[in-house]
Amino acid sequence: QVQLQESGPGLVKPSQTLPLTCTVSGGSLIRSSYHWIRQPPGKGLEWVGFITPDGISYIAPSLGSRTSISRDTSTNQVTLQLRSVTPEDTAVYYCTRAWDSWGQGTQVTVSS
Repeated sequence: QVQLQESGPGLVKPSQTLPLTCTVSGGSLIRSSYHWIRQPPGKGLEWVGFITPDGISYIAPSLGSRTSISRDTSTNQVTLQLRSVTPEDTAVYYCTRAWDSWGQGTQVTVSS
């Protein structure tokens, strides 16, 4: 049974870079795609992007060039980096394996 665990700094200041990690156990990064999703307070789920089994990443156009997704198959981790954050990036961030298994989410607050 696959398990996903998100981790991150919790609080980030505006203009800084937000690094989030999804640690995967019981699943292979080279056999499934892994997505990042976020939910701002009081709003619905927003797709951030994903990385394919071949290691190719796709990012939501709204987040553009300030976002990157990568992976480390030796540690079974998927990383999301969001640069130049603003308070609008405040959200609970989730990782999911191809939409069938989800982590519990990690709260990120952008505030000075």
